[in-house]
Amino acid sequence: MNDLIQTVVDATPRRGLLRRIGGAMTLGLAGLAPASLRAQPAPAGSDGPNWPGTLKGRHRQVVDAHGVNAGFPLAFAYTFLAPNESATAVIVLRHGAFPMALGNAMWAKYKIGETLKIMDPETKAPAVKNPFFHPKAGVLLVDDMAIDRLLAKGVVFGACDVALHVQSKMLAGNAGVSAEEAAKEWTANIIPGITVIPSGTWGVNRAQEAGCTYCTGG
Repeated sequence: MNDLIQTVVDATPRRGLLRRIGGAMTLGLAGLAPASLRAQPAPAGSDGPNWPGTLKGRHRQVVDAHGVNAGFPLAFAYTFLAPNESATAVIVLRHGAFPMALGNAMWAKYKIGETLKIMDPETKAPAVKNPFFHPKAGVLLVDDMAIDRLLAKGVVFGACDVALHVQSKMLAGNAGVSAEEAAKEWTANIIPGITVIPSGTWGVNRAQEAGCTYCTGG
């Protein structure tokens, strides 16, 4: 019996050694495996474009325009800039305010005013053109709140890509085109100077990370 116990005791270290050698060989062989068979780290995800970029001015504010609200998001940006000598305003056009980013032709072709119940302050009827882009003098509460004038003053505009696709699909039937055709046409008719961004909420976040305070546009 004593001889049997001694044999087991002597064998135990040898088994541990063999296990260690086998493990080392396995690791060594794994290092020789083709790269395609090894676990690869996940690629770093993209955070989107560098928007709104570096903003100038001592004071910075983002207007979160989630509805047309009779053009008041534009007025809020104007009234923020007017009393400040060194300031930059950012306007994010998302959700119901997205059509403000479109040129006149899209408003007429897709019946945006009629379908989305957006009134033209000049005609007091559903808008058949963008009422906030190159309006006649005196139509808006303040002439300088027009989109073209704000762009000329350096206001940074972002338009929600999610809203672009949802609304163009919804209104495609008004123009007798497919959802894909509508999205392409809307993208091509964004007012020059306005940037299409991944989403409106993304844009509000990025503007605040760039140093903007928040103002709801309604």
